[in-house]
Amino acid sequence: MQVYETEAPRQVGRCLNLEPGAPVIVRSRKFVVEDPPVQMATSYLPAELVRGTAIAQEDTGPGGSYARLAELGAEPVRFSEELRARMPSEDERTALGLTSGTPVVEICRIAYTAEDRPVEVNQMLLDAGSYVLEYRLSS
Repeated sequence: MQVYETEAPRQVGRCLNLEPGAPVIVRSRKFVVEDPPVQMATSYLPAELVRGTAIAQEDTGPGGSYARLAELGAEPVRFSEELRARMPSEDERTALGLTSGTPVVEICRIAYTAEDRPVEVNQMLLDAGSYVLEYRLSS
């Protein structure tokens, strides 16, 4: 787990409606099941919203980042996701311990408040052989 503050990458800044060069808090982590990692995830949150809170620490406390956002009056209530299946880069293949020829699923999720404010961009990379993705949508 790594947590740090940096300038928002251009696409992340656009997704969060931030000015160019605006700072974000980054939460980067790997998820492991019985030893090999199966997912890498990096969350970006507006620094002006979460700086100095538990979200900027490794341990966010019970309920995680979303519970802390709710305490700040910025509870995520709606999400959008973009999914792509692709072959991993060599660095990604090594980080996830994938054999040659194993695809990944890349997901970019944006969390929005009831006021439609984007408060998190979460970029996930999954070992495609370890997941079944199921979505239930309603109108």
